[in-house]
Amino acid sequence: MKLTQYPVYLTLVIFYCLSSCGPSLDDEVAEAYERLPDKIDFNFHVRPILSDRCFHCHGPDENTRMADLRLDTEEGMFSYIPGKEEFPVVGGSPSKSVLIDRILSGNPETVMPTPESNLNLSPDEKATLIKWVEQGAEFKNHWAYSPPQKAPLPKTSQTDWPLNPIDYFVLNKLEQNGLQPSPQASKETLIRRLTFDLNGLPPSLMEIEDFINDTSPQAYEKLVDRLLASPRFGERWAWEWLDVARYSDTNGFQGDFERDMWPWRDWVIKAFNDNMPYDEFTIKQLAGDLLPNATENDILATGFNRNHTYNAEGGTIPEETRVTNVFDRVETTGTTWLGLTMNCARCHDHKYDNITQKEYYQMFDYFNQTSEKGGQYTGNVKPLLNMSSEEKKNQMAQLEAYIQQLNQKVDEFELKKFPRAKGLPASESEVAKNIKGVDPRILLGSAAGRGNYGLKQLVNYFKTRDRTYTAILKELVDTKDKLGKESKTAVQVMVMDELPEPRYTFILERGGYNKPQMTETICADVPSVLPAVKNKNNQNRLSLAQWLVSDEQPLTPRVTVNRYWQAFFGNGIVKTIEDFGVQGALPSHPELLDWLAVDFKENDWDLKKLIKTIVMSATYRQSSIMTEELKERDPENQLLARATRLRYPSWMLRDQALFTSGLMVDSLGGKPVKPYQPEGIWSEATFGKTIYQQDVGEGLYRRSLYTFWRRIVGPTFLFDNASRQVCEVKTLKTNTPLHALTTLNDITYMEAARVLAEKIIINKGPDLDRLTYGFRLVTSRKPKSEELHILQNRLKKLRAEFSKNLPEAEKMVSIGDYRTDNTLDLVDYASYTVLSSILFNLDESITRQ
Repeated sequence: MKLTQYPVYLTLVIFYCLSSCGPSLDDEVAEAYERLPDKIDFNFHVRPILSDRCFHCHGPDENTRMADLRLDTEEGMFSYIPGKEEFPVVGGSPSKSVLIDRILSGNPETVMPTPESNLNLSPDEKATLIKWVEQGAEFKNHWAYSPPQKAPLPKTSQTDWPLNPIDYFVLNKLEQNGLQPSPQASKETLIRRLTFDLNGLPPSLMEIEDFINDTSPQAYEKLVDRLLASPRFGERWAWEWLDVARYSDTNGFQGDFERDMWPWRDWVIKAFNDNMPYDEFTIKQLAGDLLPNATENDILATGFNRNHTYNAEGGTIPEETRVTNVFDRVETTGTTWLGLTMNCARCHDHKYDNITQKEYYQMFDYFNQTSEKGGQYTGNVKPLLNMSSEEKKNQMAQLEAYIQQLNQKVDEFELKKFPRAKGLPASESEVAKNIKGVDPRILLGSAAGRGNYGLKQLVNYFKTRDRTYTAILKELVDTKDKLGKESKTAVQVMVMDELPEPRYTFILERGGYNKPQMTETICADVPSVLPAVKNKNNQNRLSLAQWLVSDEQPLTPRVTVNRYWQAFFGNGIVKTIEDFGVQGALPSHPELLDWLAVDFKENDWDLKKLIKTIVMSATYRQSSIMTEELKERDPENQLLARATRLRYPSWMLRDQALFTSGLMVDSLGGKPVKPYQPEGIWSEATFGKTIYQQDVGEGLYRRSLYTFWRRIVGPTFLFDNASRQVCEVKTLKTNTPLHALTTLNDITYMEAARVLAEKIIINKGPDLDRLTYGFRLVTSRKPKSEELHILQNRLKKLRAEFSKNLPEAEKMVSIGDYRTDNTLDLVDYASYTVLSSILFNLDESITRQ
């Protein structure tokens, strides 16, 4: 079809856009032009196209920039093209804009993107760029870098549905798309949904009855307030923060030494339960040690940035390990609070976001001033916070003081024993050079930097050659051994500190620890694309932390509310939780995101209030039933015309089984525990060096949050969790066979099914009553008659099977360490155990409705 066959108004528009001497406009682009919205927005329509197709060659990274042309800045977009008297874009005049000429060109020598890039523009994208230029080519800064504004609540034609501000934004978008919200979910569904979402556990039958029978208008709000006040709230929300903080009980890598980070985990639980304001929560974890009159708890909070992996394998280079750890802190901070992919700028200027390599190392400098050396081959790596008893602390302090004295004594003795020029190490002495059979690197530094392995080499060499020197060395070795033994039983948490004299920071060529570009010393600062730090003098981690939660900083409140929104709706308002940069997804409800961000700050960063606002909304309370229309129009539920059905994470499923059966040990905090695990898992991962010692008694039945986490092989009952190797903020979802294999076969689940069977049987009465009771315990609602019929039939078949195979029934009721009730009928016991397992594996049991 020819252009002249289109309606007159469209023909006029096209000719207005393109002069007759410009490139021809094909039919597909013309048709796409007609479909475009009335107003083209740079941030929501144009920038995503430029970012995906143009920024690699014409973006922030000058190393890959072609023709010295930038399309990511306003200046580059509207200035003369270097060497030519032409402009990339001329607002209102597509025919004079080289950008439009190039995207429509049919010449492979001039068309953009180039054929070699394997990128191309769709007709819709070409039409969008044409219409944007035609409308004046308004340029805007990236939406996420602009301060959030609290827009007035939008108007809606349906006035009786909204219950709070969230609903006005959601309903307005639904009405724009010709959709209506879903009805409110049933009371049983709401209490189950809320209790899992806020406390990570199902409701008890008594709690369900109380809520159903409470007909007051405040019934739902009272339920919300009770769940927010529960100590289980801190346990539920701590889990997600541990994923963000890459928490583990070991270092990782082949050695995978154990560490004592669990007191920091308990600090997090308490912070959530106490509703510590999020700005304070941020500042203490990034810089609690730098606060005036910092308390032990303030210092403990900084364990956040020591949760990273730590390479303590033989042959590692200490400086490489140390630098890698600083990289991790920069990138974790970027992901957690800024929603920026900072790691892209470690080796070069960011290819999409306006973050230069220099700016990356400015952030690096904030975290480069900790005394961590990178060379300790142990689990707890200095700097450490000793959280043992006062008696033990004093004992260890005395040993450490004595070791310092002995180190000084050794250094003084070696000045005479190994004569050399002032300032040179002992290894440069001619006497030292004649020593055979001792690693010469031992004498490279002072005694304080030597481990016992090296000291013992010197003892063995000099024991018959210099008794005085040997005696001092042996005393040092013995004292360090004593301190080592005390340290093994002490609770010492890895924390942050600040060097008395700052360490120099340089840009590292392609991120190489040993390739500093020493032509320029880098000083701490934040990316220039964001508001500046107010006081640029004497910057440190504390000034960075305070800047992150300052009024001027636009990202932290948006990124934070978006992450918590994800927990309730499956996806964030910005789907790319980890990336608010130009390559990230656009917000589905931008005004709602900004309203929540501003409201969060206005309410003093009150996290419980934010969560209450979300769950009190009519949007959250909707039924999750998907109609055919919604399946067709909005399959991912971006418009929120229903509640999102979500698979419960594996840790929550395990906790549900323990809680429902009555096995769960409900206590806060403490050392990590080791529940059931298949034999040989640790041994295989550590070449037989580490054997899993399973707990007995209460340690088997604590909430999943308290399970010991070996970083190289996490808890085996998890099949969908973050690996805890690096910071992860995106919720993992899975329906792999591992899900069913675990929930149908894992000892914890089968033992919980057995104990649940006891509860059901003891609930005296006919099978119909027992089945109703068991079904309601697991699903939080009464079964329908057809569901009861299915369960009755299954129970009948199970009884028949176990009656013929009593040994198998015996095995079924003996799973796990929990005592077996031998007073129960064996066949009934086994049959109800299998039936309970079926209940635990119902779709309704493993999915949030």
